[in-house]
Amino acid sequence: MTQTVKLDILSDPICPWCYIGKTQLDKALAAIPDHPFVIEWHPFQLNPDMEPEGMDRREYLERKFGGKEGAVRAYAPVVEHAEKAGLAIDFEAMQRTPNTLDAHRLIHWAGVEGKQTEAVDALFAAYFTEGRDIGDAEVLADIADSIGMDAAVVLKLLKSDADRDDIAKRDSHSREMGVSSVPTFIVANQHAVPGAQPPELWEQVIREIMSQIETTSA
Repeated sequence: MTQTVKLDILSDPICPWCYIGKTQLDKALAAIPDHPFVIEWHPFQLNPDMEPEGMDRREYLERKFGGKEGAVRAYAPVVEHAEKAGLAIDFEAMQRTPNTLDAHRLIHWAGVEGKQTEAVDALFAAYFTEGRDIGDAEVLADIADSIGMDAAVVLKLLKSDADRDDIAKRDSHSREMGVSSVPTFIVANQHAVPGAQPPELWEQVIREIMSQIETTSA
């Protein structure tokens, strides 16, 4: 299939629903390997005002959800859906909630090298299964190295202000356009699909798009 369709994904590497949503999408893409999607990832920080050094995760969750019980209630559906998706999230290992601006910068630079999805996968794995602090420059450089990027170059960039303003502006622009939660998937610059959707829905979307392409090119 020669015709492609853009799939823009707004996401944050510390968003569990984004991790689940990508996993569900991946299952549909694997089921239909000749899908027309060309994927690009875009920055959306769950906590744009987070301190640069991040904060203790338990304190963050209790503050966000009104105490320990509120945090447990809020995360119960996450645990359920992650298990259904076949994901093993190590919540005990996750000690800190980082500021994700630098993680988004890494995703951006990975995109320049055609490694954007690999960076997203590596960041999700580092945070959700390994409990690593993905707000830490050394950790991010190590993640970059693991996907074939130059860790020394990435570390140097992270210590500079390169693309900081650009990431912040893109994040703000999405909010101005009405995006208030992630993941948000935008198909062909037209149709927004919010939330972590099941693989069956994505397979249906893909087949409908492929059918439309065949009709228009016939």
